[in-house]
Amino acid sequence: MTEPSKVIHVRNVGLEITENDLHQLVQPFGVVTKLVMLRAKNQALLQMQDVDSAVNVLQYYTNTQPSIRGRNVYMQFSSHQELTTVDQNSQGRKNGEQDSQPNRILLVTIHHMLYPITVEVLHQVFSPHGFVEKIVTFHKSAGFQALVQYQLCQSAVQAQSSLQGRNIYDGCCQLDIQYSNLNELQVNYNNDRSRDFTNPSLPSEQRGRSSQSGYGDSGSLYGLQPAGVRPGSFTQMSNVAAIAAAFGGVLPHGVTGTNDRCTLLVTNLNPEKIDEDKLFNLFSIYGNIVRIKLLRNKPDHALVQMGDGFQAELALHFLKGAFLLGKRLEVNFSKYPNITQAPDTREYAGSPLNRYNNNAVKNYRYCCSPTKMIHVSALPQDITDEELVAHLEEHGTILNTKLFEVNGKKQALIMFENEEQATEALVCKHATNIDRSVIRISFSQLQSI
Repeated sequence: MTEPSKVIHVRNVGLEITENDLHQLVQPFGVVTKLVMLRAKNQALLQMQDVDSAVNVLQYYTNTQPSIRGRNVYMQFSSHQELTTVDQNSQGRKNGEQDSQPNRILLVTIHHMLYPITVEVLHQVFSPHGFVEKIVTFHKSAGFQALVQYQLCQSAVQAQSSLQGRNIYDGCCQLDIQYSNLNELQVNYNNDRSRDFTNPSLPSEQRGRSSQSGYGDSGSLYGLQPAGVRPGSFTQMSNVAAIAAAFGGVLPHGVTGTNDRCTLLVTNLNPEKIDEDKLFNLFSIYGNIVRIKLLRNKPDHALVQMGDGFQAELALHFLKGAFLLGKRLEVNFSKYPNITQAPDTREYAGSPLNRYNNNAVKNYRYCCSPTKMIHVSALPQDITDEELVAHLEEHGTILNTKLFEVNGKKQALIMFENEEQATEALVCKHATNIDRSVIRISFSQLQSI
């Protein structure tokens, strides 16, 4: 048996699992001081603050199967007693990844890509470590990738050391960085997909031409089938195009855009606190709600019918494994194509509170997993921070607030201590009244105020 260590080895860590998910899994037992994601092996290494904390984690999950976003993960003590900087940079190669020699060109793969990544974003991330000469982005079977060419090899080594396994945005867009075997990048056009920073006079791309020729795979921007589309699927295609455009042309990792099942089965609810309106407030972030039914013979089960299959897929993707009212949600597609109208169903098809009645592209842009920060709009013009806190503080510890105006309308950002508290505030207080104003609440993707 492996000797107890403050380093925990986690297996079956899928691409949908983020660093934040792993932190949440073990945070009740102590502080995580280091975390290494071994994406090529679907594994991770967690270093707790001390051996006792790690022992408590393993003891608890010996009797309780740990699960993240519906995926079972498996834990054991690592053979490492401590993770060092060297461990973090070379661990993947020690576990079977192909070794490569340092090179001034880096091959960067973005995992769990929930937000668009452009040349400008990559330049902001990599330029602090040295002069970036060229960047080319493309799509291959591994997902969204980029080649980043530095002027000096030592700059690339420093960037790989500092950025490997880091997230560009909180909880997503994780960097997997390897050394490329190329000697020089060829860039023909300066645009949002490729850039030669040593030659600003290059033209922007000719219409219909691809500046990534030779590096990536060609194909449809949205991955939609150009022919053989089923009758009746054009609405869903337009929704896919809208969300893909909102995400910079790239669907969230794991979202296919081809699902046609509209009804979701939601389980492991808190039957003492849940109701149809709370489910509506949460699931309507990802699409319009047609109908909701709580299953009386299974009080912790509910059916949620979304406006179309694409919206249902988004809700499943972002909410599977989220915490709601003290329970970790399980969300799956239902075997029923829709919910039959009955006295025990709640109708929402015509509700003015559905968020996607107008400007769907704008709303898709804000789709994300639950966060610690909520955005509150439609507030009374004269509301104060104290009044807003008083309206929400029963749901958790509020760390910070910020009131501001957009186009003359009062809005606010509220940061809670954790995602579960923010989610409870959203489901309980969305569409409630403050001084005769019906407020709207959604999750914010900002990390701080």
